[in-house]
Formats: sequence, C-alpha cells, structure tokens
Amino acid sequence: MRPRHLMTVAVLATAGLLAAACSSSSSTPSTSPTSAAGASTLTISDEGGTTWPCDFNPFNSNNIAWSFGPVYEPLIFVNNLAANPLAPGAVVPWLATAYTWNSSNTQLTFTIRQGVKWSNGTPMTPADVVFTFDMLKKYKPLDLQSLWTNAGGPLTNVVAKGNDVVMTLNKPSPLFLYNIGDQVAIVPQAIWSKIANPVTYTDKNPVGTGAYTMKSCTSANMQYTANPHYYQPGLPKIKTVNYPSYTSNPPANADLASGADQWGSQYIPDIQSAYLAKSPDYHTYSPPIASVSLIINLGLGSSSPLSNVLVRQAMAYAIDRAKAAQIGEGGQEPPSNQTGIITTANKGPYGTAYDTAQAAQYGNAYAYNPAKAKSLLEQAGYTKVVGGVRENSAGQKLSFAIVNNSGFSDWIATLQDVVIPELAAVGIQTHLNDLSQTSFQSALYTGKFQLGYNDQPGGPGAFYEFRQWLFSGNTAPIGQLASTNFERYSNKNTDALINEYETTPTSDTAKQTSILNQLQGVFLKEVPVVPVTGEVDWYQWSTKNFTGWPVPPHWYAQPAQYQYPDWGQVLLHLAPKG
Repeated sequence: MRPRHLMTVAVLATAGLLAAACSSSSSTPSTSPTSAAGASTLTISDEGGTTWPCDFNPFNSNNIAWSFGPVYEPLIFVNNLAANPLAPGAVVPWLATAYTWNSSNTQLTFTIRQGVKWSNGTPMTPADVVFTFDMLKKYKPLDLQSLWTNAGGPLTNVVAKGNDVVMTLNKPSPLFLYNIGDQVAIVPQAIWSKIANPVTYTDKNPVGTGAYTMKSCTSANMQYTANPHYYQPGLPKIKTVNYPSYTSNPPANADLASGADQWGSQYIPDIQSAYLAKSPDYHTYSPPIASVSLIINLGLGSSSPLSNVLVRQAMAYAIDRAKAAQIGEGGQEPPSNQTGIITTANKGPYGTAYDTAQAAQYGNAYAYNPAKAKSLLEQAGYTKVVGGVRENSAGQKLSFAIVNNSGFSDWIATLQDVVIPELAAVGIQTHLNDLSQTSFQSALYTGKFQLGYNDQPGGPGAFYEFRQWLFSGNTAPIGQLASTNFERYSNKNTDALINEYETTPTSDTAKQTSILNQLQGVFLKEVPVVPVTGEVDWYQWSTKNFTGWPVPPHWYAQPAQYQYPDWGQVLLHLAPKG
C-alpha cells in the first residue's frame, strides 16, 4: 500500500453516481417479484437460514446486513476486492466527499456532503456524524469495529468544524480509514437521541440517507423502495427490491434457476446443470474473501479440554481440508489451511501473504495427518479409548457439540460427512447442533457453545480478518456479546502485534509482512480456530433484465448481497435493460 498523507478523495460523482465506473418453501413477496424485461423490480435469492425479524438496527451484528448500504450509508466506500483498496484514488466518496490525514496519521478529517436529506425529508448534517460516533463510545456494544479507546481502539475524539468532521486518534492509524469510514452507518441524531437503549432498539422503521427505504417487512419478505429524497439525481434506477426469506438452500436455488429471483448469493450444488445451463443469461463467479472455520471456545476455562493447545492442534491435523472443500462445497470453495491465508490462484484480498517457511514448520500448515493428531492427543494425556472416544486418567472425555446454521446445506455436509467422522477417527466425538440463524448467531455472540462453524470476513486484506479473530477488544466474557472474536481469544502480545500493524506506515511493506507472518504464527502455534475451507463471496446473477452487475475482473464492490455496505453500491449501479 502507498502512503496516504494529506490525501484527498476527489468527488467521483458523475451523472449522479458516487461509485466508480432447513426445510422451507420460498416466501412470496407482497408484490410480484418476477421481473419482466424492462421491469424495475429486482428480487434477491440469499438463503439466510431464517425468517425475517424486521429489525434494521445497523449496530446489531445479527441484523446489520439488512439495512447498511441501501438504507443507512457510511462516509466512504472501500472496495475490498480492488487491487489496492486504500490507495489514493481507490476510495469512493459516499456521505463524505473527501477525507484528509494529518502528517502524523493521528487526525482524520471528513468533508461531509451537502444537500443530503434523511428519508423523512430533513437535512443530514455533520452533527449527525458526530452524534453517531459519540453514541458508539457511550454504548460499547454498538462499537462493532472496536474504534474507541474504551473498546481498545485508537479513537479519542470526534468534533464538527463547519462542514468537516475531525476525528482524533491516540496513535498513527492509517488502516482505520476502513473501519471508521466504511464500516459505520450514520444515523439521524433527531431520532436516535430519543431512543432509551440503542443496543436493544429494533429500528422497525429505519430513517436513513440511502437510496432505499423500507416499504414493508414481514417474516416472509422485506421490500425496499426508492427513496424519493435521495440526493443522487436519477438514482436508484431499480425502484423496488424484494428480499424473500429462505431457511434452506433448495427453495432459494429453485427460485433463482426459474428466474423468479435475479441476484443470488448462496451455495448451489452442481451449479452447472442446476443453474448455469438453464439460461445463457445466468452467470456465476465467487471470489474467496476469508475462511470458514471450526471455532473453538477458549472462554470455557481451564477445566475444558479445549483449553489444551495439544487438543486443538490435534483437531487441526485431523481434518482433511481438501476433502471438505470437495464434498461439502462441491469444489466451489478452495481448501484453507491453518494460517488462514488462501493460497489458490484466485486469492481474493489475500495477495501473497502466506508464510511458506513458517507453515512448513507445522506440517505444511497442518496438512491432513491423523497419525500426528493421535500422537498429540496421547501427549495431552488422552490415552484411553472407550467406545471410540478418548478420555484422560480423570475420565474426562473428548466429546463436544458443534453449533451450526441449519439452513446452510454445504456447511452441514462439510461437518457431517468430513469433520465429524474425521475427528471421530482420532478419538474426538462431536455431534451437530443445527440451529436457526438467530439462535446460531446468539450462541456465537454470547459464547454459549463448545465448537462452532462460521466465517469471519475482515476487510481489504488478511490483516483485517486476523484482527476480527484475534483482537481482545472484539471479544467479551461468556454471556456478553462479542462483536467478532467468538472464540474468546485474548493475548496481550497478539494485541500488541495488531496495534503495531495499525501504526505501521503503509509504505513499509516489509514490516507489514513481518507482522502478518507473526499473526499467522498465532494461528499455527495456538490454534484458536481451525480454518477448513475458503469462504467465497457467493454470487450468481442474471443479465436477462438488468445491467450494471459487478463482473470479474472489474469488481467495483464485493458482489454477494450479504456484504455490507457493498450491496448498496451494487444497487446504485444496477439498471433495467432497455
């Protein structure tokens, strides 16, 4: 990355466009979801594993994706799939038209766009921006990015100066441009200042600055409609967006294949025959952006076998990641490895971060080796096998439950057909606890689980994912909500590495590489989680009735609908054919 001292984002708006060039049936939206040629209604097929709770609080980890982007907007947009996302000229203005750093990268100033209105017709001002960030400081659970110092971040003060908002940090923090500018939804002070408890607020009728408003929401369908007060002339060109709820893959895939839905963001088994062969207008491309991992709860205390690093290392050796990628994901996701770095030809935002030399010290990043796994369990004292399950001299068994999203058929297949039997083969008994999305996420966020299976998308590069997994400021004691770091990992030395990376000049790539290698070392040595497969941005799209889709290699945003705030950018680009 190149330095960004005193760099100003030029206003890229042209023609009003900010952005550069388990069993269930599908729900029927309240208005006809199918899109005839030239129609202005788009329907999404994203199997979320739940019916809709109609909660649009953009600071609630469970529900943020349903409003952040199209309803609520951030200050800027960072395209994580760009070759150099934070380079000068790559950042796209949104509610801010420009930003500048001071010479020491300790003060970040945003110039707020003028003429913006909330969807209720009232003006959006710099005071709303200041209020939003101050609210995150006052209510720590809302600070999902751990920005403020009371959450372990660098932010100390936010003030308005005329049309600017000036943010002061206690250390040079150039990489926080993404966390501050792209990952915080701005909300209206006039409404949110009157909310008694914004942490539990359900925000049934969201008032944002975005291109869309929430027209109606039921458990079966969310319908978004064009915001009449939107500040970009002529946008959005898609006037209505239907978002049906699906609790499993088959009905979602069927609606996508039939053409009833036009934007897909899910796993489709045998995608060539099940989807692509149905029409020449159907397309797919899913770039890797993170890893799907077996999450090990480290917050259960020393009495849990999971606190023993030898047990965790054994679990990492026991799983055949290549088999998991092929059986569970049909070869559509690559295998991961214990560094967490994607090493396939298409690396997504990972670049060349993989530390080959260090990986070799740990059996090629814990390549499948059940014999090694058994040896480690013997060293850990689990020498007795009763009914196929190992136990130690105190009779403590290696037996655990894995919580999982019941709607994700690919994850279920990965766990049932690969992970569970392969752990059993070395003497670790596990059973699957399939939960609805809401219950699943609640278990992860509150730490009420033993093992879990989930991804942890980070941002524009491997460091951001490591920060999500490993930074102690992102976690919380069991029973309290963790924004990320669900495994409850905490280590002062690792925190210091993360803080050091954040203060490293972006021009010092050698130091950045050294720190990334050390963070890979944490994954390799301590095994806080076990990366199993790559996590791709599931993406299917139809060009029959709509144009403007992000396409490889020219991504203007992450293409999966569930990526926020990216899907707001995609909706700004889309237009009916003709």
